[in-house]
Amino acid sequence: MIGMLRGRVWEIQAEKLILDVQGVGYLLSVPLGILGRVHPGQELIVYTHTHMREEEIALYGFASLNEKKLFLDMLNVSGIGPKVGMAILSTLGQPELEQALAQEDIGRLTKVPGVGKKTAQRLVLELKDKFKGLGMDGEARSGSETYRGDSEALETLLALGFNPEEAQKALSRALSGKKGLSSDRETEAVLTVEEQVRLALKQLAG
Repeated sequence: MIGMLRGRVWEIQAEKLILDVQGVGYLLSVPLGILGRVHPGQELIVYTHTHMREEEIALYGFASLNEKKLFLDMLNVSGIGPKVGMAILSTLGQPELEQALAQEDIGRLTKVPGVGKKTAQRLVLELKDKFKGLGMDGEARSGSETYRGDSEALETLLALGFNPEEAQKALSRALSGKKGLSSDRETEAVLTVEEQVRLALKQLAG
């Protein structure tokens, strides 16, 4: 089972990209949010899910462990397959989807192609409790999102083979070294997980 890939974007297709990992090209279905911010030649880390059916094996890629977990949670809901789950993430994105589930916003969910009222109701019924406390303005989410960015960057470093102590120290040094921001927590809120990992790797290499 492939859990994570790190490589360079080789080619961008409609709803998919090819990631070159040491000369092997992995075809990944990814949310549009990823496709909209990458370009050929860019180094990219994706968390992956392998979906097996009788006629094919498909590989799905995500920007973070939390995005991947949200996708897998949706697959456990009756009537939600990988294509619909990916369409939901592509249309709404993780933050808006979590907020829609917390607020039981059926109308927002049914704007996604392929998601009818009954499917939206099942999504809310089975997943809403996971996102209690997310307010309309997103304030309740902002604090946890900072923590998520930190923990996901650390988890990525651990997946690359670094021990917890050296990974945490490198991440802390990398974030504290960013100029123009008042604190590590503020830095984490600005940097993506990928950027945090890249800075930490520079610290580890030095």
